[in-house]
Amino acid sequence: MSNRPKIFFVSTAIDYVNASPHLGHALEKVQADVLARHSRFLGQEVFFLSGTDENSLKNVQAAKKEGISVKKLVDKNSQKFYELKNLLNLSFDDFIRTTEKRHIKGVQKLWLACKKDIYKKKYKGLYCVGCEQFYKKKELINGLCPEHKVKPEIVEEENYFFRLSKYEKQLKRIIEKDELKIIPETRKNEVLSFVEQGLEDICISRSSKRAQGWGIDVPGDSTQKIWVWLDALSNYINALGYGDNNKKFQEWWQKNHNKLHIIGKGILRFHCLYWPAFLLSAKLSLPKTIFVHGYLTSNGQKMSKSLGNVIDPFELVERYGTDAVRYFLLREIPSTEDGDFTYKKFEERYNADLSKGLGNLVARVMTMAEISKLSFILKKLSKPDFLDSKFQTVVDKTWKEYKKSLDEFKFNESLREIWKLISFCDRTIEKERPWEKSKKQSLVISELLFALTNIAEMLKPFLPETSEKILKNIRQLAEKTKKSKPLFPRI
Repeated sequence: MSNRPKIFFVSTAIDYVNASPHLGHALEKVQADVLARHSRFLGQEVFFLSGTDENSLKNVQAAKKEGISVKKLVDKNSQKFYELKNLLNLSFDDFIRTTEKRHIKGVQKLWLACKKDIYKKKYKGLYCVGCEQFYKKKELINGLCPEHKVKPEIVEEENYFFRLSKYEKQLKRIIEKDELKIIPETRKNEVLSFVEQGLEDICISRSSKRAQGWGIDVPGDSTQKIWVWLDALSNYINALGYGDNNKKFQEWWQKNHNKLHIIGKGILRFHCLYWPAFLLSAKLSLPKTIFVHGYLTSNGQKMSKSLGNVIDPFELVERYGTDAVRYFLLREIPSTEDGDFTYKKFEERYNADLSKGLGNLVARVMTMAEISKLSFILKKLSKPDFLDSKFQTVVDKTWKEYKKSLDEFKFNESLREIWKLISFCDRTIEKERPWEKSKKQSLVISELLFALTNIAEMLKPFLPETSEKILKNIRQLAEKTKKSKPLFPRI
């Protein structure tokens, strides 16, 4: 712990607000929240950032479809994304909207800082509005955008371009040497493979006419709007005060070597190549790590607003509870791969792991402790002198593997370690039968209470409400107060 950096910056990608959030958006937010909470537990000062991307042409199109102004649409949907904070018990410290003055100021400042690498030319290409980027013909799949499965439109106009090609060798070296560490390795290799094909300059503006007047003006040229990705990517520094170059920006970005972006695999190129290139051009510090997760699928298909197969997180939480939703996302979905959601899978995981597993263990141990009048032993749980060596070894090993998995962003494996400890406790109960009076009864129940305390501590970043309930149950046992309700009633 003493060797860890004192401060930790963690961000999610900012989301398009052309529609309400779906469960796929929740996955990334919850992953980031676990890391933020865990880092605070380790004694680090944390800045956890999230937000919304509001200057896309998709928002203009969505507003027209609804028959409302673009501002009304982005205000409405941005609020829904912000409400994920309470819904999913997220602990982010700031939520930035790209229509805010602090963001607009920072975007235009970044443009000017990169001006030596910006030029204007006429261009014709295949443009996907969903991705907000141009594609080469060879990058399409059956003539369709590989991400959104739609035919790109042909766009021809005069735009500003950024000299990405200038930074090809530097980007390759930075990524190869892990100066910008991309996790997992497969995504790092994917980025390097793209670099090997040769980096071409990228279009970083669109005409105000095509943008339909929505977006941030290019400094000194109101006929052009800044490309939404140059706009959006700068949110990470704008939230820290880049526009004013304040002390916060210097401390949390420029001088901080512990900066993490959490993103989905579909926006890999933007974050791992374009974003660092803009920063290099502007002579700004780079992020340290980019963690790339897979997609949340629904019956095998990517969960997407455009595909219409989304799951509403608000309805899911109302039906099953916040921590049940957090648990499924973190346990069922491999952290760097795609994972599938079905209600059947959700309920099976809920009943097996939460109701029968954790909930049943807590209920059994608390009941035995109450019957055995063992509340006096609780005062010693923080520094137990009663554990046998085997029990202590299992608890210590669980903590070691749990922390190792978290350091590697393997959320599902960290939870698996906790549930191994739960299974160990269940086996101990079956073997020792502590509900029966014996010489070892007090010892066994005390060990189980100690295990529950440790389980609750491990669950803090993952299931914060559940963790607090377990610890409260143990405190109430000591205080001999009213027995609590089951943690996860079977469904």
